[in-house]
Amino acid sequence: MSLLSTARRLSDVVNQVAIVACVACILGMLAISFTGFLYTLFTGDALSWTYSLARLFLPWIGLLSSTIALHSGEHVAMTLLMRVLPDALVKLCAGLTLGVIGVFALLVIWYGWDFFQNATQVYMVSDNIQISRKWTAAAVPLSGVIFLLHLVQGFSLLEHFVDESAMIEEVLHAHEEESRS
Repeated sequence: MSLLSTARRLSDVVNQVAIVACVACILGMLAISFTGFLYTLFTGDALSWTYSLARLFLPWIGLLSSTIALHSGEHVAMTLLMRVLPDALVKLCAGLTLGVIGVFALLVIWYGWDFFQNATQVYMVSDNIQISRKWTAAAVPLSGVIFLLHLVQGFSLLEHFVDESAMIEEVLHAHEEESRS
């Protein structure tokens, strides 16, 4: 197996892990918020820490979901412009787009790592719950690394290079083969 196909498989696996992590963060936020709601409902008092603790998951959800969007080709694209340009110019623009994404990923890693290392504060969620700011700061350089990893997918990250009808046929045939087995 070639290095590129191994890197693409790793990108796919990392994407699946990011999806699971995002779902876990959302479920964690919901559980914490629901706990606060039930506590208020049954006691009439509010738990002061539920909102503060739940919002610590937001950076993870936001940054990891952006890597998932990149992997799926669900990001900002100028599709209309790409349809009127000649093919050679479309490929040039696509290459430039991937280059800009790469530079962005390197900047996120560079400045995110510095942000992570200097995150020495502690969130005082409550008297008993204290969480290091490194927890939220770690999401920044990690998302940059994932952005960079996803670049091995190449032009398939860009929606105007994906043949949707072929993809639909592939999924339908795979589903038919599974049902026969």
